[in-house]
Amino acid sequence: MEPLPFLDQFQEFHHIHGTNVRLDPTGTQATRVESFANGVCFSREPLSPGEIFLVEIEEKELGWCGHLRIGLTARDPLTFEMVPEYSLPDLMDLGDSWVFAITRNHNRVVEEEAVAPQGEGAGDGGLAGGHRLGDGREEGGRRLPRLGGGDVEEEAINPKPKTFFTDSHLHIEKVKIPMDKLVGRSRPGRFSHILDDLYKTNALPPTARRSRIGVLYVPKGQGLADMHVVINGEDMGASAKGIPMLQPLYAVVDVYSATKQVRIVQVEYGFSSLQTLCRKCIQKNIVHRMALDWLELPERLKHYCKYE
Repeated sequence: MEPLPFLDQFQEFHHIHGTNVRLDPTGTQATRVESFANGVCFSREPLSPGEIFLVEIEEKELGWCGHLRIGLTARDPLTFEMVPEYSLPDLMDLGDSWVFAITRNHNRVVEEEAVAPQGEGAGDGGLAGGHRLGDGREEGGRRLPRLGGGDVEEEAINPKPKTFFTDSHLHIEKVKIPMDKLVGRSRPGRFSHILDDLYKTNALPPTARRSRIGVLYVPKGQGLADMHVVINGEDMGASAKGIPMLQPLYAVVDVYSATKQVRIVQVEYGFSSLQTLCRKCIQKNIVHRMALDWLELPERLKHYCKYE
């Protein structure tokens, strides 16, 4: 197996971004400092095939309607005289961009919707630049009453709960991504063992704090690729198809509306370190993360295994 070209690549946001975005000194955290728009960010480098650009929602802002948007663009950020105000529709209207709007529910792509009717989109079965599949429904960036969140819809709950950190990789066709970093985790506390399972089963809304959302593209032959969105370790399906791979593809993250701050999560590919292997071994033999407190282990090792 050939070594992956992005094994040692440290991902950062591009210094070209929306006017309301502020990056931290490391270039891995993006915050929208005002309004609900002008929060479009790009990856500093183009993505390689199978490389995921993964972010965690760190802060939200109540009162806005709409959430994070994520996707790909074949436009080099350096070519923008001014970054578009919105990824949807502004960036997509420029062409060569594919963006998916994350909502509280209905993020999974239904395959029947993947076939465009004749006369719509690309006539040869592929998607023209700037077209989107799936059920990422649009929500406007308008002010709403500051009310608490409602109940989670039943269809958003995955009926097949996963065991505690036993799945080592997420497989998307021929692409293999380590699961260790893909799933959001609650802050360590009294109810962490309950909340962690809610993240792993996607029972919590994808727009919740500490949810992890990523984008990647998978080659399909003949110079084309499919874009996949991954939410808390679960592939939502091909949200855009027939993307040309002739030009470099940059990740797009729109810190939009209710989403205020995101941070890049660095994914480890290749062989796991001895530390990571030890952590996985311990985790497979306990019922949940907070059960580590019951073990006679050094405190630093407990913190490491809890991801503190």
